[in-house]
Amino acid sequence: MNKNIVVIEGDGIGPEVTRQSIKVLNAIAEQFGHEFDYRYCLMGADAIDKTGNPLPDETIEAALNSDAILFGAIGHPKYDNDPTAKVRPEQGLLKLRKSLQLFANIRPINSYPSLHHLSPLKTKNIEDVDFIIYRELTGGIYFGKKETNAEGTIAFDDCIYSKEEIERIAHLAFKQAQQRRKKLTLVDKANVLETSRLWRKIVKEIATQYADVTLDFLFVDNAAMQIILNPKQFDVVLTENMFGDIISDEASVISGSLGLLPSASIGSGSALFEPIHGSYPQAAGKDIANPIGSILSAAMLLDHFGLHKEAQLIRTAVMWTLDNGFVTKDIDPVNFYFTSTIGELISDFVSNKIPVDVNKENIELRKSTII
Repeated sequence: MNKNIVVIEGDGIGPEVTRQSIKVLNAIAEQFGHEFDYRYCLMGADAIDKTGNPLPDETIEAALNSDAILFGAIGHPKYDNDPTAKVRPEQGLLKLRKSLQLFANIRPINSYPSLHHLSPLKTKNIEDVDFIIYRELTGGIYFGKKETNAEGTIAFDDCIYSKEEIERIAHLAFKQAQQRRKKLTLVDKANVLETSRLWRKIVKEIATQYADVTLDFLFVDNAAMQIILNPKQFDVVLTENMFGDIISDEASVISGSLGLLPSASIGSGSALFEPIHGSYPQAAGKDIANPIGSILSAAMLLDHFGLHKEAQLIRTAVMWTLDNGFVTKDIDPVNFYFTSTIGELISDFVSNKIPVDVNKENIELRKSTII
């Protein structure tokens, strides 16, 4: 299989973690006889520094003509700490989502037995957690009209949703539920917000087309609590843009580290794959960032291509590294391995270069060389 992949390394730790995903994809290509052609493009603070534009037209054009986009992270302190900045890195990502009509963000939430001790939640509450969040991505308050009065004392952000925007992601979520445990939870604030009442009305109507799926509802404040108290109750969670942004980050504590979680943003054309973490500028260039979220995003990219066996091999390799204690500094601040080391270990596992039984004493700490 030949595929064209646009690579946007982005800001902060984005380049470092994305390079590990490329290593793994190259190992998959070699092992299974695929060919992945990469085109590197700019977006975010890096693009502003080089072109003055957070999303150059060349990047949009390349993305539109690609089979998929692999993205690192976005953001820089010089913009985060300057609320008056007119041009911001995040504008590039929002514009790319809009340009490609990437209306559905998909975030799987899993727990790893070897990392249960890292979660602030009780182990008995997070064992066997496996749910997926479908977040609407191109509507709502993030894209509504924004205005501040001349005195700077009043501001507003419009939250607008249309029937069509709700329908298209709801169908995707219901279809996913049919392939899983056949339960869908709509998270909204229908007791207060008119947009949420529209969501609930339309999702109820669509539910009649998926009789095998059980539909229930949670207000977002209760959903945030339930994710902590009993995350095992969830299968597929469907929600609007801002609520999805918040609860998916909250759910990351289940896994034990924000650096472990992947995501996919899909639409009618191309698709974008990225770890859910930010640019973490404090760690940039230190080779200590966790690349697993990015590597698992690459696995989701392979699923998008229909390469499910290849994607599962990556997930097996990730589980192997975690189970054997090959982890980055966010997971073990004392006995940790470098970003590049984790990438090499997972690539070697994919390439079948690692013995079944590995004595950790034969692997030098923070090195990937097996002696």
